[in-house]
Amino acid sequence: SLAHAEMLTSKDILSKKEFEILKEGLNSIDEDLKQNKIDWSVQLEDIHMNIENELIKRVGEIGKKLHTGRSRNDQVATDLRLYLRDIIDEVCAELSVLQKNILELAKNEIYTIFPGLTHLQIAQPISFAHHMMAWFEMIDRDFERFTEFRKRVNVLPLGSAALAGTSYNINRKLTADLLGFEAISKNSVDAVSDRDFVIEFCSISSLLMMHFSRWAEELIIWTTPQYDFVSLPDKFCTGSSIMPQKKNPDVPELVRGKSGRVFGSLVGLLSLMKGQPLAYNKDNQEDKEPIFDTANTIISCIKAFVLLIPEISLNREKMLEAAGQGFATATDLADYLTKKGVPFRDSHEIVGKIVQKAIELDYQLTEFSLEMFREHCHLIDKDIFEVLSPEGSISSRTSYGGTAPAQIERSIDEASESIKSRRI
Repeated sequence: SLAHAEMLTSKDILSKKEFEILKEGLNSIDEDLKQNKIDWSVQLEDIHMNIENELIKRVGEIGKKLHTGRSRNDQVATDLRLYLRDIIDEVCAELSVLQKNILELAKNEIYTIFPGLTHLQIAQPISFAHHMMAWFEMIDRDFERFTEFRKRVNVLPLGSAALAGTSYNINRKLTADLLGFEAISKNSVDAVSDRDFVIEFCSISSLLMMHFSRWAEELIIWTTPQYDFVSLPDKFCTGSSIMPQKKNPDVPELVRGKSGRVFGSLVGLLSLMKGQPLAYNKDNQEDKEPIFDTANTIISCIKAFVLLIPEISLNREKMLEAAGQGFATATDLADYLTKKGVPFRDSHEIVGKIVQKAIELDYQLTEFSLEMFREHCHLIDKDIFEVLSPEGSISSRTSYGGTAPAQIERSIDEASESIKSRRI
């Protein structure tokens, strides 16, 4: 309203004296709003009319001039964009803190052996830091989605009026500059009637929560006695009301559960908009609860992980033990044979037979003697035992983006520089 009044004054639609009176009145309302001193009236229909009525009470008839050249339709569309812009900035700031915490954890665990899983079964040894950097990359894409989305949010609808624009000689560019908008909406009908930016916010938030839910699921699994890879501080857990031995990972479970809440908001908004003809319809009052709830939910979940990540305790011995099970280095044995000149498909078949023999004997591959290996392929030499160790397996994965320590260090350095260069 202040920006709109200043713009009207610049075009001589309001006098400078009128502007000063409106400015004083609006600033006094702003102060009382902050102190919760405004009495809201249902009879006045909505927030816009309540504020306008309060302004008229304070400054008299001049207050009635504020609404010149605008509508509640373009006002609420502007309000939503201003709100989302602030939320996006808060989300991005919190995500950056979370990523820094992930990087700190990764830096300390580059040489920690961890069982990489596929299908929830032990697949290949990796570094725990490498797994954490997978989390980092997920959040990095979420961060990019929010920052790219901010450009589409930062478009000014004000000046579109009810749906057709206004006959007053207004300066929308000035209003945009005063409110920090980078662009102006190009079609007045579209500007007041579409809520695709609200839907996009919930869509991006749903992707974020999907990632968080996957993390939460991993933490829940890792804390079980069957895995026992990590433990969480008591403040992130609760006990059972009946079983004294229980320590339940409540915070990850709550985050996992709240993903469904955000997904529901997205589906609800899509359903809200799908049958609306142009232009504005009262249905759009129903967009407020989903967007406010989604914003509160994702920010609280980010903050929960910000606090949780630095306090995760690792059971490194258990991780190392698991990484050596399930013939996790069988692929390394196949790669070893391929480097000796055996075609990979033949190597795959040879190793399959070796694994089958190990199962029959109830052996791990590291328990085979050199002679036992050579029964299957004469090219296998004593250096095979270095290849079959989890440490040897990890060190060999030197491809860009791989789990070798040098590659992890590179990825951490690149990630650190990327965060430093951000402007939030």
